[in-house]
Amino acid sequence: MAGARRFSLALDLAEIFKPMLVDRVIFSVLNKQQLKASDFHEGTGRITLKEGGKKAFLKAWEEKLSQTIKHRSLGRHVSYKHLIKLECYKLCNHMIGTQEYKPFKAWW
Repeated sequence: MAGARRFSLALDLAEIFKPMLVDRVIFSVLNKQQLKASDFHEGTGRITLKEGGKKAFLKAWEEKLSQTIKHRSLGRHVSYKHLIKLECYKLCNHMIGTQEYKPFKAWW
């Protein structure tokens, strides 16, 4: 089917940051009991978050994205949100041929 893979680059980029951001947020909200069993709804063969659970997770997600780390090559603090943008810029530069792509590697 034409166009079925149109988001594959975005998904590939997400894979870089999933372990260090998404997984940590999930474990954090569970360990801090910001999400409880009552925040989930069991439906036909699946479990989903209720509205309150979604809000709690998104709040924790936004907090994580706004946290900063010291960027090794820039020598200054950047938020995780900005770090993702920087990775996108590196990919764009690679695609237009101005810079060879070197994938992000966590140093901590």
